[in-house]
Amino acid sequence: MRPQLQWRTCWENDLQLADHVEISEFFRGAYGPTGVFNAKPFEGDRSWAGARPELRVVGYDDRGVAAHIGALRRFIKVGEVDLLVAELGLYAVRPDLEGLGISHSMRVMYPVLQELGVPFGFGTVRHELKEHIHRLLGRPGLATIIPGIRVRSTLADIYANLPPTRVDDALLVVFPIARPMSEWPPGTIIERNGPEL
Repeated sequence: MRPQLQWRTCWENDLQLADHVEISEFFRGAYGPTGVFNAKPFEGDRSWAGARPELRVVGYDDRGVAAHIGALRRFIKVGEVDLLVAELGLYAVRPDLEGLGISHSMRVMYPVLQELGVPFGFGTVRHELKEHIHRLLGRPGLATIIPGIRVRSTLADIYANLPPTRVDDALLVVFPIARPMSEWPPGTIIERNGPEL
């Protein structure tokens, strides 16, 4: 049985310090089991990893934060086309709730994207999550998964021993919001022109 969550949509400016502390603890617990490096961005009560989200949809249960997804409106370049999107990221479910269908209830972000009036939602996921994302979004027709796309992004911080940009070969997930999927521009390279959400 899927646990019942209370969902809160919050703009970044409305978060209080206590919210950031609670969300960063949630991310350390959710991402930590996948590797220490994955939890590192959330040290020091930081509730974001790369780019800071514009708004968040947070699910709560009696133990606190249970699920999270963030969004940030930005222009990306797909091939030769500049395109407004709502980038989605910072997606996680508390480990004790994995496999209970919580991710399906995170579809509450979809009406939020419709309210923002963006043409498309956009995100990238690791190839290992392809089946999960297909069940969650592809099968019900909420999104299209596009393989073979490389995404060029800036690093969130500058390091003397690393180039300022990186290129990822991830799965692209596109949500048609105000425009149909047929209007997504062709191209195998996306310029994020900023850090990943």
